Amino acid sequence: MDKNHSGLISIYTVPKVGIGQRAILCCTPQGNILWDCITYIDDETIERIKDLGGIRAIVISHPHYFSTCIHWAQAFGCKVYLSKEDEEWIMRRGPEQVLWTDQRLGLLSDGSNKPSDIVAIKTGGHFPGSSVLWWGSAKKLLVADTIMVVPSGVYHADRLPGTASFSFMWSYPNFIPLPPDEVHNIWKAVKDFEFDDAHGAFVGQDTRGDSRKRVLDSAKLIVKSMGYADHAIHAEQA
Repeated sequence: MDKNHSGLISIYTVPKVGIGQRAILCCTPQGNILWDCITYIDDETIERIKDLGGIRAIVISHPHYFSTCIHWAQAFGCKVYLSKEDEEWIMRRGPEQVLWTDQRLGLLSDGSNKPSDIVAIKTGGHFPGSSVLWWGSAKKLLVADTIMVVPSGVYHADRLPGTASFSFMWSYPNFIPLPPDEVHNIWKAVKDFEFDDAHGAFVGQDTRGDSRKRVLDSAKLIVKSMGYADHAIHAEQA
């Protein structure tokens, strides 16, 4: 468990298990939200998270993180939210699970008409119910691997023309890209949300600054590189 910066804490296993992905704890005054779950959970992890205020809700980005999500929810006495569209991939079921059906899921609501500061957003693409998590006051978008942070997005502060910050893949291990319409749909799902930083599925996969525009720039670059120079995404504005 590694505190990257104020409010966000990466949780991962050393040595790594599986592909070595991380979960991210969003620490807010209204309560903590866990974005995704890693497979391994032990007493030390539970105690350290409880010292930080526990977990009010867990949101899973896509089925690759389903595994032990029930165990995490039971450990912290909270609900875990999974996209209804991805129900067929649920192997373990329990009363802690909530299948959400809308395109957006507001979290940490105080019962007033004030918009939620943390919102899960369905984008589709990687899986039918693949989602990202927006934290409004922190201007952050947690993308898992729905929108994949690529090395040039991390290391190139002043990128040359034609250099992407993100990729959009149906299968990352097999390098199978999403078709242009799916890439466009991902952008349309997040375009109404302001964010400066984006945080991916693995430690170090973080883009700092201007990330919303960089998502669109990357989407346009990739769609054009596929041979679709006249696709509708090129008319989008950040």
